[in-house]
Amino acid sequence: MEYVLKINGLTKSYKNFQALNGLSLHIPKGSIYGFIGKNGAGKTTLIRLICGLQQPDEGEYTLYENLNHDPSIIESRRRMGAIIETPSIYLDLSAKENLIQQAKILGLPSLDGLEEILRFVGLNDTGKKKAKHFSLGMRQRLGIAIALVGRPDFIVLDEPINGLDPQGIVEIRELILKLNKEQQITVLISSHFLDELSKLATHYGFIERGRIIKEISAKELELACRSYIRIEVTNIHTLSRLLDSKHLEYSILSKTTADIYSKINISELILMLKKENCEVLSLQEKEESLESYYISLLGGKDHA
Repeated sequence: MEYVLKINGLTKSYKNFQALNGLSLHIPKGSIYGFIGKNGAGKTTLIRLICGLQQPDEGEYTLYENLNHDPSIIESRRRMGAIIETPSIYLDLSAKENLIQQAKILGLPSLDGLEEILRFVGLNDTGKKKAKHFSLGMRQRLGIAIALVGRPDFIVLDEPINGLDPQGIVEIRELILKLNKEQQITVLISSHFLDELSKLATHYGFIERGRIIKEISAKELELACRSYIRIEVTNIHTLSRLLDSKHLEYSILSKTTADIYSKINISELILMLKKENCEVLSLQEKEESLESYYISLLGGKDHA
């Protein structure tokens, strides 16, 4: 698999606080990588490091095959766009004027394509309206437009839906999906809005106390979080034998309890068990969410 970013053992401390503790992470090319963790877990610190705003104490990372301590990392960072914490916007300038300023900062030889970027993020009709009069959602889209000025292959978004109303959240979600699917841009999204990330991400990294505790693809997570039926019976061996005869997928949890993952006719199963003198004590339909999966990774409800 080809990776845009590979991180190995990054450590970063501020006085007596260790923000990153040997963190390792892998972002596949073309992915939408959901970076999940509580406030203070180390998400923004990592983003600052890969953007070159700070340097790690230990460890290294590779961005487009260039190591962070090599001079060539500058070329790799030119292929990045980023919004860290809040968009860097000139409030007294229009949307287009903001993009022009960014183009000048990047030293671009031409201003061609700025109108196209504004159209892509849905701000092409704002004219001379100053950014200070934009809604929060419009400002967030303008921030993404600014990040697109250098035609990046990789965009980093730090908490992009914080404070947005439902309509603004939908707009940002659709924009991120367009960036990924239409522009083939790899996206790293740092967020603690798990439900929203589940509608976007192709891969996930879960961070806790400066370490990645799990990396998983969306397909793997779907299998881990799939719906199932938890059944408690008086004779687990009888249940197992009947499920095997039907070629159903299941797992035994205890001497009385099993989880059934295949679709089944519940009434038919109960009748079959009854004929075998096996009584059903309880039966529950369950489905693990991304949130409950995350909490279980952290060790249970005390971390919720």
